[in-house]
Amino acid sequence: MDGDNITYEDMYGGIKWLSDTLNLQIVSQNIFQDFVESWWIILLALGIAMLISWLWILLMRCLAWIIVWLSLLALVGLLGFGCYYCFKTYSDLQDVPGSDLSYTEVGFTTNLNAYLALRDTWLWFGIIISVVLFILLLMLLFLRTRIRIAIELISEASKAVGYITSALFFPLIPFVLQIAVFGFWAVVATYMASSGKGHFKVYGATPNCCGDFTNGSFCEPDEFNNLYGSTGADCLFVGYGGDFYYDNLFWFQLYNLFMWFWAMFFVIALGQMVLAGAFASYYWAWKKPNDIPAFAVTESFYRTVVYHLGSLAFGSLLIALCRLVRVFLEYIDQKLKLSESTLAKFFMKCLKCCFWCLERFLKFLNKNAYIMVAIYGKNFCSSAKKAVFLLMRNIVRVFVLDKVTDFLLFIGKFMVVGALGVASSFWFSHRVFPSVKSLNFLRPTLNYYHAPVIAVTGGSYVIASCFFNVYGMAVDTLFLCFLEDCERNDGSEEKPYFMSKNLGRIVGMKNKKKKKAK
Repeated sequence: MDGDNITYEDMYGGIKWLSDTLNLQIVSQNIFQDFVESWWIILLALGIAMLISWLWILLMRCLAWIIVWLSLLALVGLLGFGCYYCFKTYSDLQDVPGSDLSYTEVGFTTNLNAYLALRDTWLWFGIIISVVLFILLLMLLFLRTRIRIAIELISEASKAVGYITSALFFPLIPFVLQIAVFGFWAVVATYMASSGKGHFKVYGATPNCCGDFTNGSFCEPDEFNNLYGSTGADCLFVGYGGDFYYDNLFWFQLYNLFMWFWAMFFVIALGQMVLAGAFASYYWAWKKPNDIPAFAVTESFYRTVVYHLGSLAFGSLLIALCRLVRVFLEYIDQKLKLSESTLAKFFMKCLKCCFWCLERFLKFLNKNAYIMVAIYGKNFCSSAKKAVFLLMRNIVRVFVLDKVTDFLLFIGKFMVVGALGVASSFWFSHRVFPSVKSLNFLRPTLNYYHAPVIAVTGGSYVIASCFFNVYGMAVDTLFLCFLEDCERNDGSEEKPYFMSKNLGRIVGMKNKKKKKAK
């Protein structure tokens, strides 16, 4: 075509492209058919994931201390065995020829066995593991009370979720709102990208074939095709432009992006404050569960919408601005990849790291500020200040609770996702009771059984994350309520403690008995 000869390589490439396209279409159809055959099993598995997540949270009231202390003892035992093994290997290599060589004599090599054959390697391994073991034992010795507080708060959070079960399903509302916000942003961005008047240019024109038109000249398709359509030249669409919208399209899109960030973080903040208000009402209930509001989540949602939308807007605005700066830095960093300035790239990496840390801090600050707003009903700035100083006065407790909670939530997610992923893999591959023919109607024949397994695993992770995020919010809320309880109350009749008896026993605080009237 156009006078060019078609070579064998061109034909082979075209046939291969066509074959790959057809194969991809067949694979897509088979995967879609697998989902049609197994959709009800996938939904059943996701329902089981919800049930397991809920049961796991309820069981945490009695399993938390077992999991934490057994894990810590197992870690101590593992490190102890590591010390023994390293120093024993160091001793056994004493009479082995070549084991006393230094690292400089061995030199650099990709064969790790050469380093493992040296006594110095095992000596350093033993020293490092011994130092880690010593630090861990010191932490257990001096932080045991704080670890017990963290475990008790986690157990108390499990009770709170058990009494306010509707909190587990409330995240569906923010999720739907986030989808709506994303859809609105996408529609607006698409509309703005296609706004303005369409521009067309001439392509494929030969000299003097099209009058005054040359390649790259603007044209009108109907007029050009009527006059010069037979010359082989084309009037093709190149984009929109020539009006106010197109000239300022970048700034409009930037504004739309910023508003999307702000709206998304606002929805996240709404969910956090509603849950914080619900769990705070549990902690400050004098007689549990009698004094817990019957519709704790609904009442908290009403208070948040009526009184605290300004605090949510301001807190989410801070994170949105930080995220917008990060987008700018990412854009500049892409431009700098073509630059040879190492110093500029270094400063850009530092800036990106700093604003990433700033965003993480703002998210932490906002979450605790929302909890204080839910407790006291004050504005964002006052609540943020109070939360920061309260946490700074209890920084060790914050660190211990955060790590213990992260560990338990990781174990929970791993158990739910791992159990559903493995079970679905065995089920869809017909490795569960393969000889029982009566179960075949529950096990559809699939083209690629990995597709529904991936769907079940991914869906289980999303469900477990939603449930355990609610649980984590309960722990954070009860922790701040506990710190406030310790500081503002003294156990007297006028200022009694609201903490549970087990928690009061750990920290040595209890309410004074009422004096009997004479």
